[in-house]
Amino acid sequence: ELVARAIHASSPRAEAPFVAINCGNIPSDLLESELFGHVRGAYTGATSSKKGLVELADGVTLFLDEVATISMEIQSKLLRVIQEREFRRLGGLENIKVDVRIIAATNTDLQAAVKQGTFRDDLYYRLNVIVIKLPPLQERVEDIPLLAEHFIKKYSDENGKEPRDLEPGALKLLLDYHWPGNVRELENVIERAVVLSPTKTIGPNLFPKNLATTVPDAPIRFPGDGLPLKQRVSTFEKALILAALEKTDWNQKKAAFLLGVNATTLSEKLKRLKVRAR
Repeated sequence: ELVARAIHASSPRAEAPFVAINCGNIPSDLLESELFGHVRGAYTGATSSKKGLVELADGVTLFLDEVATISMEIQSKLLRVIQEREFRRLGGLENIKVDVRIIAATNTDLQAAVKQGTFRDDLYYRLNVIVIKLPPLQERVEDIPLLAEHFIKKYSDENGKEPRDLEPGALKLLLDYHWPGNVRELENVIERAVVLSPTKTIGPNLFPKNLATTVPDAPIRFPGDGLPLKQRVSTFEKALILAALEKTDWNQKKAAFLLGVNATTLSEKLKRLKVRAR
């Protein structure tokens, strides 16, 4: 949803509202009414007409999260919105024209769902125009220090505390952990640590015990052409160095001390990793 909001904010539609719905949280019989609205008397309890999210998103962006959970019947109506730019409210006879840009998200393999007959192939090809693949957090370790810093500031402000500093041991735990819950899990861990921290630093003792378990739940999956070990090591090394520099306000001597190397070695690593000093 953050990526979808960023796309919306960078588009000509940015001044208009951003409309989002998690399709997996709503039963199928209610989802149709949520998306397309209904007319009075469409079903028992429909005492008045109601606009759906598709109609409310006319001229703006509609984000459909967990799109793979939508029933086949609703998929056909969604396809009509994309192809014909029109729809009917539940129980209605009038075709309503709309100009909606749809961004859809799923953690399901839609190609497999098409083969299994649970997702329409024509809708899949309509949605599959531009694909943005978001790798799990464990594949972008270099983001962890930046995300942790952001969440520390966010929850320090919310709780009326001064921003906390991550101790090197705490950062190492964050970098070593495999994050099955991705960024949301990291955010929860940082929020908990900020709330519980009695001092201006966050140590490993403020993290849940499961963070000490760094072995992934599933075996490592190697890509077909092998694992780029050097690239992974460089990424991890760069993340550690950047975290040390940020903690020391880019004082290379202090950062080198935190990392357990001499200043000359750190300087050489900065050149090799193409990290520009502030």
